[in-house]
Amino acid sequence: MSIDPAGVGQPGFVGRHGLASPEREALAQEVIASIRSLGLRTVRLVVVDQHGVPRGKMLSPEAAIAAMSDGLDFSGAIYSLDTGNQVFVPAFARGGGFGIEEFTGFPDVMLVPDPASFRVLPWADRTGWMLCDVYFGNGQPMPLDGRGLLRRTLSSLASAGFDFLAGIEVEFYIVVMSGGPLSPADAGFTPPPPPVSVFERGYQYLSEVRLDGMGPVLEAVRDALDGVGLLPRSMEDEWGPGQLEFSFSPLSGMAAADAAVLFRSAVKQVCQRRGLLATFMCRPALPNFFSSGWHLHQSLLNRPDRSNAFASSSSSLSAVGRRYVAGLLSHVGPMAVFAVPTVNGYKRFRPYSFAPDRVTWAEENRGALVRVQGAPGDASSHVEMRLGEPAANPYFYLASNIAAGLDGIRRNLEPPPPVSADPYAAEAPPLPGSLRDAVDALDADQFYRSVFGATLVDYLVMMKRAEIRRYEDALAAGSGASGGSSGAPGSAGSAGSSGSSGSDVSEWEMREYFEFF
Repeated sequence: MSIDPAGVGQPGFVGRHGLASPEREALAQEVIASIRSLGLRTVRLVVVDQHGVPRGKMLSPEAAIAAMSDGLDFSGAIYSLDTGNQVFVPAFARGGGFGIEEFTGFPDVMLVPDPASFRVLPWADRTGWMLCDVYFGNGQPMPLDGRGLLRRTLSSLASAGFDFLAGIEVEFYIVVMSGGPLSPADAGFTPPPPPVSVFERGYQYLSEVRLDGMGPVLEAVRDALDGVGLLPRSMEDEWGPGQLEFSFSPLSGMAAADAAVLFRSAVKQVCQRRGLLATFMCRPALPNFFSSGWHLHQSLLNRPDRSNAFASSSSSLSAVGRRYVAGLLSHVGPMAVFAVPTVNGYKRFRPYSFAPDRVTWAEENRGALVRVQGAPGDASSHVEMRLGEPAANPYFYLASNIAAGLDGIRRNLEPPPPVSADPYAAEAPPLPGSLRDAVDALDADQFYRSVFGATLVDYLVMMKRAEIRRYEDALAAGSGASGGSSGAPGSAGSAGSSGSSGSDVSEWEMREYFEFF
């Protein structure tokens, strides 16, 4: 009796369940040839969880090759974990505690590698990397998988005659790990945030000198990103100490979300190998640190000629673009859970902070929620959604915007008049003031239930309410008191939607988000 030495998945899983196409098979053969010709010793297979965080396994080359046809067994327990890596459901209840029959009993799910995502990681020794889609063992798509959600959303957009184009612009911090070895007493969950010191001085927005002070690390990050096909379009010194903003040239659909995942993961890995921590937590509770945002630039391309559907010869935004904006504005309340999924992120929304605080749109105004960039005859006209925080799950964030904008197009919605002056003085509905407010809006919302499915929405509502309860319990017990920032509340924000320094951020938030994101 011969035994498959790879021993992964189910023999022929991809073919048996109709997940193979001629295009995928051709790409898979190219990947197999690369794994062998490059002499790789390890291939990481990665799934992006509900929080937007990559989780994975390091496989031998032959096991990774087998997984492309057989799939990879992977613990479904990750879907029972909140941002503190704690099980938030009665996990051994029927349906896994969240009503999905296939999750009864903490079973495995099946990962199917996407060969189009294959990269060789230049910072790791002879190591390949592939993103995976998630299925149940019966071949059905797993409904909590963000990548599958975005794929379905893009398919709906394509059926309406459009493709999606996104420009990623993300702010984050780099800090120096300064606490020495981690003691066993601090190694539990959720652990205290690591002691850190400042990586570079702040408060010289767009300073070349500050950038050069970070030069060796930024050059290593730049080269690592270039090595995986993500050379940044720009790297900028932001307002806070060690705060940076990276932007990337526009990418289509799924490639944009995949790039956001790989970008964040690459930056964190390159930094940790140098004794640094890159954090995409929105608002750290550190003295003189400011909030960070994720601005999502987006437009639609007409099918099949790929012309910009938002461009107009007579206006800064076409009729299609205006209807898309109207859809965004009409669904902002429940959308916030997808764009701002943490307790911490809502502390960014405040007046005169370069972050939005109400539901407005405007032309070239960084205080508005939706900013139109373009002019009559400009072929690159697009809109910028300024709602998101850097920790958002990229697949959920993009899908929620696309679905809302498409709804505006389908219903021929018209937005209210754009703000022409001060967006912080405009009469407009406020953004959700907390994660609790946003979750309540999503729970009451029928739109996202109809387009994303009640299973996913109910799951996210349950998970986020558990997170909120833990936060509120910590505050009530006094263990979530202020993180001790000495920054002056109300001080000026950065030009990239920073807001005032994090004196209102709790110790609980630092434990929960600072290292995790």
